[in-house]
Amino acid sequence: MGYSSRHGKKPQELASKSAHSHVIADPEVRKYLEGCRLPLDVEQVKLEEDILHKVQDKPNPITHVIAIDGGTQEVPVKKSFPSSTVTFFQFGVNMFSLGDLDTIAAQPFISPAHIEKLKQIERIKLVLPTKNVSLKGNHTLTDSIRRTLNEFFLAKRDDKGNCYGESLRWFLYEEYATTQPTYTVASCPECETRNVQIAHDQLDKYLRVRCTNCRGYIYLIDAFRLHEAIDDEIGAGGIIGYVTNLIEQLILVHYIRFIHQMQPDMLNRMLFLKDGPLAFFGQTANMHKPMRALCNFLEKKHNLFLAGLTKSGPFVEHAKEIQTKVPQGHYFIPENKYIYSYIQPGDPLTAAPFARTSYYSCNVFFRSPDGGMHVVTLPSKNEKVVNAPNPEDFKNIDAVLTCIGKLKCDMYDSALLPIALVNKLVSLSNHPSAVLLQKFAMGAVR
Repeated sequence: MGYSSRHGKKPQELASKSAHSHVIADPEVRKYLEGCRLPLDVEQVKLEEDILHKVQDKPNPITHVIAIDGGTQEVPVKKSFPSSTVTFFQFGVNMFSLGDLDTIAAQPFISPAHIEKLKQIERIKLVLPTKNVSLKGNHTLTDSIRRTLNEFFLAKRDDKGNCYGESLRWFLYEEYATTQPTYTVASCPECETRNVQIAHDQLDKYLRVRCTNCRGYIYLIDAFRLHEAIDDEIGAGGIIGYVTNLIEQLILVHYIRFIHQMQPDMLNRMLFLKDGPLAFFGQTANMHKPMRALCNFLEKKHNLFLAGLTKSGPFVEHAKEIQTKVPQGHYFIPENKYIYSYIQPGDPLTAAPFARTSYYSCNVFFRSPDGGMHVVTLPSKNEKVVNAPNPEDFKNIDAVLTCIGKLKCDMYDSALLPIALVNKLVSLSNHPSAVLLQKFAMGAVR
């Protein structure tokens, strides 16, 4: 790394214009590159007829859709050294009836009133310090983030006083079935004691317990392990993506809990859509186990229509390449061998299933009747990720894919209306959102 110029009096140190020659001439570097393998080209992809499945034309029970998405924007609140940043999060939950969508489709002209029916959205906001910012009271960055997240989960979300924290407890301790007496948190943020058991009946009203070793507080949100990825000196920029994906799915859990307790029959008619795959990544990857347990319980005891829509990444790029190889109205479920041959680097014959430590779902390539290509992730009935899933592993695959085919949106390639609407209404742009949020934050923080 070169030297930078902070005061403008001296030039910045630039990278060497010739040092690359030493890398190119190194025989060990060449030997290493020659040992690398790339995924096969799309021309070599062969889709046998037995792996292509036609979506079954059956009466579709889904009548309502709940779509969830989130947006973030990190902004500086102090530009001079040492610089400081905060990150704004905005999440959106959009619910509408498929009947309203069908009504609009039948109209010769679409009125603003019709569109408003589809744009009824709940917005949830969160602000996190991410570098050189702390809450008043001499808290560290790590402690400030933990306290902020805990307060976010304790905030009342309706007139009955429900909060996301109650849904988190319901989720982790499996209160929907037989309540588990304890939940294991990977580490205490204060003293780093490993595998701390948090008893269900010892949580106080702030969803915390005292560590038996250091007597510091352990919050239930410490189950996410985010504190392990925060560096008080470098900052917390690395957790922004994890937090976004995590909260989107815990908002989903909150709505599932509410419907399950108040009107469980609605689970037979409600499709939950999430922007992005049904998976937890990085520090939060351990959440895939309780999420799989919840999905399996609902599918056995009630019902669950749930899908994640992947919009970018290697699976989406591959889907675009093979689009013409998949007939309209058909889908296929890539097995381990296919994924590691054509999409991801790895041994096609490996015994380890793809994404076994993060996904609670399986990828499905679906070409809708209108020709759009979608990468859909669906929870399977299996207790864990398997090498070669098949359609029988998914309880509601035909109903979900049929509904996705009806939700097309011509604004973008292979877009779905609910996800496109929520993204439009909650995403935070680089301009002008970032500039205005920066001015707002700089004026508010003292």
